Amino acid sequence: MKHLLSLESLSGSDMAEILALTQTLKATRGHHTEHPLRHQCWGMIFSKSSTRTRVSFEVGIRELGGDVLFLSANDIQLGRGEPIKDTARVMGRMLHGAVIRTFAQSDVEDFARYSNIPTINALTDDEHPCQILADLFTIQEKLGTYEGKTITFIGDGMSNVARSWIWASSKLNFTLRIASPKPFQPSPELIARAGGDILVTDDLAAAASGADVLYTDVWVSMGTEKQTEYRLAQLAGFQINSTLLEKAAPGALAMHCLPAYRGKEITDEVMESHADTIFTEAENRLHVQKAIITWLLK
Repeated sequence: MKHLLSLESLSGSDMAEILALTQTLKATRGHHTEHPLRHQCWGMIFSKSSTRTRVSFEVGIRELGGDVLFLSANDIQLGRGEPIKDTARVMGRMLHGAVIRTFAQSDVEDFARYSNIPTINALTDDEHPCQILADLFTIQEKLGTYEGKTITFIGDGMSNVARSWIWASSKLNFTLRIASPKPFQPSPELIARAGGDILVTDDLAAAASGADVLYTDVWVSMGTEKQTEYRLAQLAGFQINSTLLEKAAPGALAMHCLPAYRGKEITDEVMESHADTIFTEAENRLHVQKAIITWLLK
């Protein structure tokens, strides 16, 4: 049985297969000849709130012919302390698949182990694999390919999005630069373990120079709200703005996984001038997640 629990555990060939499926499913949306989830009901278990992830998975599961049941942590006994393995054993006898958005990576992995149904990581504190696959697909659409490109991540280099970029870069043919203040840089041990063509620096200008993509995320992620003042002070200046974009390659993309806090990690001017890319990126969550589900069932 296949799951999508992390990019760390996913091969480069599997990523490429998912992206190829995405292209087909996006092109044929509304004209699908197959509905692989017909007569199936999938559960969405969300301990973290969401806009894009929830909407894209609910729509995607229905477009693939399935029914979907949304459950927040407060809707089920997980919110009252039931072990994840017990929840998984129950749901595995009733559902056909699960999409989980939560805090601990171990919860997603334990659910997959004990439920015996296809399980998708829709975000944990460690990784956000669906987002990065959608980002790669968007780069492929806009630039023709991600291969040989230079992608610069700007902001919290220890975030789940940055970690997922690290694992993608280690398995696919592109250069990754991470521009973060020193307290927010990924550990040398993680970079060494991942391998790949990855540069970590606090020199924002150097990281942006000649890059094909400038990518950012919020400075204060869910679960780090108590550090808001510290994070804003440390990350101030690590922003995508028009001056920084001038240092990137001609035609470079500005990307953001959303939600965006304009005036912090990205300026309103850049958000609006690159809105087509950023909101195509958001739309592509739907198409890539349909491809992930289709791939899991193959």
